[in-house]
Formats: sequence, C-alpha cells, structure tokens
Amino acid sequence: MSNAIFVTATDTDAGKTLVSRAILELAKEHGLSTLGYKPVSAGCELTPEGLRNEDALFLRQASTIDCPYEKVNPIAYADPVAPHLAAARVNQVITVEQLSSGMFDLQQYRPDLLLVEGAGGWRLPLGKGSFLSDFVIQHKMPVIFVIGLKLGCLNHALLTYEALKSDGINVVGWVANLVDPEMRYLEQNITSLKDMIDAPCIGVIPFLDNTEDAKQFLHIDLLLNS
Repeated sequence: MSNAIFVTATDTDAGKTLVSRAILELAKEHGLSTLGYKPVSAGCELTPEGLRNEDALFLRQASTIDCPYEKVNPIAYADPVAPHLAAARVNQVITVEQLSSGMFDLQQYRPDLLLVEGAGGWRLPLGKGSFLSDFVIQHKMPVIFVIGLKLGCLNHALLTYEALKSDGINVVGWVANLVDPEMRYLEQNITSLKDMIDAPCIGVIPFLDNTEDAKQFLHIDLLLNS
C-alpha cells in the first residue's frame, strides 16, 4: 500500500475523523505500524499543554507510533472558523511548505501507514491563493473521501469526485457515512452514489451511538494489500 493516504470529505462534519480512526485501527489489526497526521486544525481547545484539537487527539490515540502532539497537529488555531481566517487573525499564513515539512517529520518514524486527515472539504483555502488540495497534489497522495449522507449529498459527492479526478487524484475508495438518521430514501441514495462514482465503496457506516464501532463497517483489505 502507499505509505501516505489522504482522507477528505464532502463537507465539514461528514465523518473524516470517524473514518480515519477506523482505518488506523484496522491497519493496526493487520499488524501495520501507523501514524495519523492532522496538518491543520481550527476550533481547538486551550489546555495547560497548549491548543488541542479533538480530531488530532483521536488520530494520535489510534496510531501505533507515539510522537509528540505538536508533530501530529503542527498548525492549530482556537477560532472555530476556516483555518486561513484564523491564521490571518494572528497575522500568519499557512503554506504548503509547512504541511510538507510536518509530513516529512512524521515519515522519519517510518510508519507502514501515514494517514493524513484533511480539514473541511477538498478545496479548503490556506490563504494567498493556496489550497489544502495543493499539498495532496504535490505529494501525489491517493485519496479516500467521505460522503456525509444527508439531503443534498449527491450533489456534494459528485462535485467533490469531479474535482478530485480533475486534479489527477487517484481515488482509492469512498465511504458513505450516515449523518442524518432521518434521511429519506437512504438505500436509493447509496445506490445512486455507487452508480455514479467510478471508485470502490469501502464502507457504509450507519448512524452510530458509539463511534468506536465504525471500523466493523469498513472493508479496506484491498487498500492494505495494494
């Protein structure tokens, strides 16, 4: 399998961390060493140890290799807004070079799998005309994208998939994650997604009370053996 895989989604709160953590846990069960990387985060909590992002903490907990939090999530902001806006407020600019440097630091631990979780959707602005997608494109990372199942998800999913393909990305799989338990015509929507997306569906996750159960709904053997 590729050393680094990037996880993106159709939107904020679609389930990137849920899926990322499940992939890390499954990779561990397959005997692989793993590291999670959350290069950029916002909406962090100020703790005695510094700013901490809940998603990054989950990734760190699910990884088999222990390394300092600051390496897992090197760019963190307190404001719960788009990261480039949070950065501008403190007179900072997020660059692709920073993200690449952080990934290089983690690669020194030589994980079998370096799982990189994005922020927001695919075309997240970094500021100054750069996007988080530029970082993924530069490093030619294969991508898994998460579709938050709710009204309107077909449009969001197809636009995301078209953008990924237009950018030359190898989409190695997608996951449907139910975020609206009252969604109507659920099975028909999933069938439509499978018909319209020319990439493997590696899981359909129901609405869960216990998010730790997510891994049982993923099928990543093809990824682990590639």
